[in-house]
Amino acid sequence: MIDVSHDELARVVRDHAGRLAASLVHLIGDFTAAEDLVQDAVEAALRHWPADGIPDRPDAWLYTVARRRGLDLLRRDAAHRSKLALVVWTTQPDPADQLRLIFTCCHPALPRTAQVALTLRVVCGFTTGQIAKAFLVPESTVGQRITRAKRKIANAGIPYRVPADDELGHRLAEVLSVVYLLFNEAYLPTTADPNHGRDLADDAEFLAATLHNLMPTEPEVTGLLALIRLHRARTAARFDKQGGIIQLPDQDRTLWNQQTIADASMLIANAAARRRPGPYQLQAAIVACHAEASRWEDTDWTQILVLYDMLLHLAPSPVTRLHRAVANRYVTGPTAALDDVDTLADTLGGYHLFHATRAELLRDLNRLDEAHAADEQALAMTANPAEQSLLRQRLNWA
Repeated sequence: MIDVSHDELARVVRDHAGRLAASLVHLIGDFTAAEDLVQDAVEAALRHWPADGIPDRPDAWLYTVARRRGLDLLRRDAAHRSKLALVVWTTQPDPADQLRLIFTCCHPALPRTAQVALTLRVVCGFTTGQIAKAFLVPESTVGQRITRAKRKIANAGIPYRVPADDELGHRLAEVLSVVYLLFNEAYLPTTADPNHGRDLADDAEFLAATLHNLMPTEPEVTGLLALIRLHRARTAARFDKQGGIIQLPDQDRTLWNQQTIADASMLIANAAARRRPGPYQLQAAIVACHAEASRWEDTDWTQILVLYDMLLHLAPSPVTRLHRAVANRYVTGPTAALDDVDTLADTLGGYHLFHATRAELLRDLNRLDEAHAADEQALAMTANPAEQSLLRQRLNWA
């Protein structure tokens, strides 16, 4: 067996499986049949490449296996067989095919869990077992989600196409939200497995970069890619050796990837030049304010507060108001920030970060018993091991 790292194998499969699926769906017009062919090829690669080595042309290898398998399976179907026989693998990908595939997987008629599972499997080349492991659900559950999604696409006649201009805004937002959901799961995973978050973060960045390559003039796509890269630039400083969270003020900023931060900031500038601001661009700009500060004390909180006000104007949400209150703590003071937070009690009372934020503000005001009670509420509401550890330290339970 040669030395083929799992990461490299996963990267090769991910880079080529989506393009192959897009090409087959476009040609034979049957989403389920095409997706099954690609999945068979990907699973064959996962079996053979670690032992035989990655072929010189992995994309052509996947294509050959998928086409051969397809001809076997479709032997009785003259229509599919004749179309599949015409498939010719080219070295030049068709961006439109990949876009159609991503938009179909993220169609709003599908439940969010199905959108995520289908995107990971078809676009990123995950096996059903890998998706199940990533989200800590039984493999049979993932299989059912994928089967129902494909049946829904066929029965509802969901078109395999990029949305028309008049519906692109909503549909693109749906696609971006799926990618961001994947990244959020990676950024603060619900499992202690360190590989869990890293793999999903890789794939979220891959999907965002793919969309950016396919739609370079869409500023929100650029904003999402910048947002993900800015967060990832700080990865090396976010956790201690025991997996505990290191909060932003305490992070070693020499561990941040300054080249990635500079590149992401350039992406934000390019998106802003198109004068179509959106939530992802504004979130990226907020993270950039933190990333570009050489010290915690140099953070431009006034600018961050302005950006949160713009974000609330475009996409109002209680969680954004909570984050704005944190920024307001450093501009106006903890009393005003606590007033802001307390107005959110009815809507965010079941959210652990509401109570954790409130606890910090109460500590600033020396209301220690109330802060302790708020941290206890936060601890009872989170399943994330790193967050639990941090809250226990605050409560002196560690």
